Amino acid sequence: MIDLKKYGYIPLPEVEDIDDLIPARITEVHREIYKVISKHGEKNARLKGSIYNNLEYSADFPAIGDFVLIKYNEFGDSIIIKILDRMSKFSRSDDSGHANGYVKTVLEQVVAANFDYVFIMVSLNYDFNVNRIQRYLTVAWQSGAVPVVVLTKADLVEDYNEKIQLVEKYVLGVDIIAVSALTGLGLDRLSKYMKPAKTLVFLGSSGVGKSSLVNALAGEEIMHVSSIRENDSKGRHTTTHRQLIMLKNGVMIIDTPGMRELGIWNISEGLGEVFSDIEELFTKCKFSNCNHQTEPNCAILEAIENGTLEQSRWDNYLKLKREAKFTEDKAKYVREQSEKWKKMNRNRRKNLKARYK
Repeated sequence: MIDLKKYGYIPLPEVEDIDDLIPARITEVHREIYKVISKHGEKNARLKGSIYNNLEYSADFPAIGDFVLIKYNEFGDSIIIKILDRMSKFSRSDDSGHANGYVKTVLEQVVAANFDYVFIMVSLNYDFNVNRIQRYLTVAWQSGAVPVVVLTKADLVEDYNEKIQLVEKYVLGVDIIAVSALTGLGLDRLSKYMKPAKTLVFLGSSGVGKSSLVNALAGEEIMHVSSIRENDSKGRHTTTHRQLIMLKNGVMIIDTPGMRELGIWNISEGLGEVFSDIEELFTKCKFSNCNHQTEPNCAILEAIENGTLEQSRWDNYLKLKREAKFTEDKAKYVREQSEKWKKMNRNRRKNLKARYK
């Protein structure tokens, strides 16, 4: 028997009392097939048909790391009956083009759930980009977990402290750790996050060394590692799907494929964490409805002018804010059209029943 507490599961009395259902955790997602771990070990599972048919948005489907209740089947696929409440989740906007009536679905996609830390991984060579770090941090803070900036491939640069200082200039209240999976540099500084039953999410572009770091932390080669193009530091997608990996020390890692684009979803809280200095300046403007453009005594304009706020940081804040608003408006439109479409279908069925009554 496997103790699911080692996989981060906290037993709930109201859950334990449900007849014939046992808790499990999603460790892999392959379209309609889910790999789950329960007290009986690993098993394939499917969503109960009635649940599958009634789920409307992708965020409602089980995600990697989710805890679920299953009806265990010893001889075939188990059945997922209920998705338990999420402690944390990492989401991005889902612009996948799935049809919902006549409207294109542009909604939330949950990448991972129920994790404690988010390792935002950026390579110290050509991949290094402060704006990208701020972007990932905004989403990471919104997730409900604790973000950590991990600067990889420190062995490829002469002085990584310069880039650490650059990140520190724009990132507040977050650990920034330079590591090398090749030499072991900095791995000891990650140890405080490597506790049994804790779950980590690795986020970053292709080629930043996520799989190499997994192997280094595991002390064995459990992930395949591909080479990168040295001229531009671009890597092939070693990780082809999200998966939850249990290390021998009891730490769990959710490894994700490299993301070319990280579509912004709801980031209201995350934006305030990453750009707390900017939102603090808003309170110092003379007018409460200041647009920060031409108004007198605008704290933002004054900060830019005297050099305490860099124009690039302000521009990045506005960019993320606009993108989040754009996604929010599109999601609202989709939901309104979906409700309209469902209402039309209900009226159509009602009229058909009345006609043939």
